[in-house]
Amino acid sequence: MSDETRPHGRYAYSPLPLRPPYDWPGGKRLAVYVALNVECFDFGGGLGAELAPGGPQPDVLNYAWRDWGNRVGVFRLAEAFDELALPASVLVNSRIYAECPGLMDAFRARGDEVVGHGRTNAERQGTLAEDEERALIAEATAVLTREEGRAPAGWLGPWISQSRTTPDLLAEAGYRYLLDWCHDDQPTWFSTRGGGRILSLPYPQELNDIPSIVGRKDSGAQFAEMIVDTFEEMRRASCAAPLVIGIALHPYLVGQPHRLAPLRRALAHIASARDEVWITRAGTIADHAIGLPEGLVPG
Repeated sequence: MSDETRPHGRYAYSPLPLRPPYDWPGGKRLAVYVALNVECFDFGGGLGAELAPGGPQPDVLNYAWRDWGNRVGVFRLAEAFDELALPASVLVNSRIYAECPGLMDAFRARGDEVVGHGRTNAERQGTLAEDEERALIAEATAVLTREEGRAPAGWLGPWISQSRTTPDLLAEAGYRYLLDWCHDDQPTWFSTRGGGRILSLPYPQELNDIPSIVGRKDSGAQFAEMIVDTFEEMRRASCAAPLVIGIALHPYLVGQPHRLAPLRRALAHIASARDEVWITRAGTIADHAIGLPEGLVPG
């Protein structure tokens, strides 16, 4: 069987309705986290989301639009999180510390979680040879550990890019959970080589502003409506099983005033239900799942 057709072998099939139930802290059944992607890009090359079809490099229109997110939009989002008393998981490219000095101070002061997100979003890690990917993970991890005073526990690859060995490399580098796979609404154990394992935490592909706004050309109001509708439907479904909602945000998109206004209303809707749902950070959800009795988390 070729590499292109063989199964991934990371987890077994497990239908949600047949799993044993468990609770999140406080007897709650729905966990919600906000994932804020703080990213940098190459000038004159590399990958990057586009506001409009790019011209010849250097593509100033799209580069400057993305850079606005790190100079303006990210701080507007931090203010909105403060107003609503919302924690955040900040998925950060390691080169942000050199290219945008002081940007992360606001989130460090808030006590937010910092998640590894590669070096830059101008590249994908899944296309690299294994030794090159290992070096990328090591480089990004070393920077985050030095700057934040602790090693990150979670990882999301730039552009949600993984090779066939990424879970193994992350586990071997000391990571406790990864976010790249959107295959479930509950945490899932992934098998890794050598008899190890790493937790996969649900990360949104639908409730993610890039596929919504850049990919499908949804408006800010439509994206906000998606958040509210998803929250209400998942709150209903969580009566039967513990579930996780992640909301993936990028400052250059939803930091824009016309998108921030409806986003603020959607997040306020979720914040108003904090007595019924667990609003927390991705790493805290992972810690709780890792501490559950064996057999409750599928794998």
